[in-house]
Amino acid sequence: MKTNRLFMLSFLIAGILITACMEEKKVMIFNGEDLNNWTIFLVDSSADPTEVFQVKDGIMHVSGIPNGYIRTKDEYSHYKLHVEWRWVEEPKNSGVLCHVQGEDMVWPHAIECQLMNQHAGDIVLMREGAGVTVNDTAYIVKPGERPYQSIGRIEESSENPAGEWNTYDITCDGTNIELIVNGVLQNVGTDLTLTSGSIALQSEGGPIEFRNVYLIPLK
Repeated sequence: MKTNRLFMLSFLIAGILITACMEEKKVMIFNGEDLNNWTIFLVDSSADPTEVFQVKDGIMHVSGIPNGYIRTKDEYSHYKLHVEWRWVEEPKNSGVLCHVQGEDMVWPHAIECQLMNQHAGDIVLMREGAGVTVNDTAYIVKPGERPYQSIGRIEESSENPAGEWNTYDITCDGTNIELIVNGVLQNVGTDLTLTSGSIALQSEGGPIEFRNVYLIPLK
């Protein structure tokens, strides 16, 4: 009995130490106060970026119109990314872009973790050369083809209704990627052709909010 108690105590202490270590390594890429470490790209260059992306009460508010995205100034690789989002009105379209490369454009060179309504967990390859292998099938955007390619999620949609918060946990570890939506594993890929870059959140169709956007480096 005493041995069991010691084992449980050791297990509990180990869990606390691991959690404390992860908290120490956490990088808040959205600090809940401002957007100083981000840059904004909008398709309509005449639009006011401060009207499309705003910070209030620790939340990033995104109007959804016009299309565009907000992109980190820093680049990252080998990380676990945590994003919380909710739709303010009718759910529309958005996405979390990982490993964003090169210049800003409507469809940047990146790996998108889809946020379109009922499609969170899909992987979208953006621009020529973006590729991944899912379930032993290799996907890649080839020259002359449309600039994106989608790979559907594993399970039924695990999204919450509009107004409720959702969690996205995205692991990008070298050439591997894993997408978890509200605790449900929705996609696993290997052989990524893009393995580092900036991170972006899209404005695409309707009002959406983000909070608690952080990553934990794996190396």
